[in-house]
Amino acid sequence: MSTARLQDKVAIVTGAASGFGRGIAERFAEEGCAVIVNDIARDAGERVAAAIRNRGGRARFAYGDVSKDADVAQLLAATLEQFGRLHIVVNNAGTTHRNQPLLDVGEDEFDRIYAVNVKSIYLTARHVVPYFRKAGGGVFVNVASTAGVRPRPGLVWYNGTKGAVIITSKGMAAELGPDGIRVNCINPVIGETGLLEQFMGLPDTPENRQKFLATIPLGRMSRPLDIANACLFLASDEAQFITGACLEVDGGRCV
Repeated sequence: MSTARLQDKVAIVTGAASGFGRGIAERFAEEGCAVIVNDIARDAGERVAAAIRNRGGRARFAYGDVSKDADVAQLLAATLEQFGRLHIVVNNAGTTHRNQPLLDVGEDEFDRIYAVNVKSIYLTARHVVPYFRKAGGGVFVNVASTAGVRPRPGLVWYNGTKGAVIITSKGMAAELGPDGIRVNCINPVIGETGLLEQFMGLPDTPENRQKFLATIPLGRMSRPLDIANACLFLASDEAQFITGACLEVDGGRCV
């Protein structure tokens, strides 16, 4: 019988109370990983961690706003307190503005999108890289988006954040490689998550979905398990010689 792919590893998954993050946390736990389920949604996050434990996995919820330095510092401390080690950080937490003309997005909303989607990566690096250096290595998997590669109208500022995530991941990979720290990213296409209607800018009806599905050669939206399996590969030792890569999980959208 083969060994679980993340046996005895410890991971932080941000934004793990729902959507892609929940799928990633659950999939990692299935493969032997102890998971810190991070989110600002306490009740939902606690439920995800409890569900993982009920299936025989190891998981704990840790509250934290990834755009705040003190919260990210506490997230690392809570991880080490619970599990004693850290091997993997999945920067999945993200937000968006509603699909709308670029000039209709307010300044506060713009700032929040960049804080959650981009500053969070700066903050996790600031706190976790010193730990990974002392430990002799580690892995970051950053969840970007096809929006950072093939941007659509209506999501201009969100597109910009995801472009930043992609190039930041590559820069981190180049700088941190000598420390044994791998950094890769995932580009999901529009997915069946709680943010779907904001991305669409339209009610979630079969007719409106079809407008988006028509741009995806494989003919469906992404699902949490699609993203989770890609993250699992990049976080595992199977990808030990892969860093600075950006993997589209998009049904062919970016072709």
